[in-house]
Amino acid sequence: MRLPTLAPTLAKILLAATLVALGAHNASVQAADAPVKIQALRGGTPLTQDNPPQGGHQERDRAPMDRDFVQQPPLIPHAIHGYQITKNFNKCMDCHAWQKTKNTGATKVSVTHFKSREGTELDNISPRRYFCTQCHVPQTDAKPLVENSFQRARGLQ
Repeated sequence: MRLPTLAPTLAKILLAATLVALGAHNASVQAADAPVKIQALRGGTPLTQDNPPQGGHQERDRAPMDRDFVQQPPLIPHAIHGYQITKNFNKCMDCHAWQKTKNTGATKVSVTHFKSREGTELDNISPRRYFCTQCHVPQTDAKPLVENSFQRARGLQ
């Protein structure tokens, strides 16, 4: 009469053995193919440390592209790979802060970025505008992935 209680246990053991065998088979198939190299976005930096900010002056990679619609945030005309933007440091401000633009030739941060949600003028960039890449993205000449009929705003043509 122990057969009913033995059957679920046996089924679990067979299922586990099957999954292990499938995993071993998949591992051997992957080993036969090219090895898979996993690279973290942080490189080799441990989670308990910050990546050091990259130094140097960023040159413009290409001329700025025109905007396609009114109120479009300007596109970034240079590479930003490795830029650090945290609550304590913003690499963009090395060139785009008002006091640094004369030396760097970069565009000044817009005055709209110095207003609070309620419209109060602030001495520094508003926290809601501090993380530049929420709105600004590097420009690219990538072709559309799907066909579309998008037309630039008439006033910008």
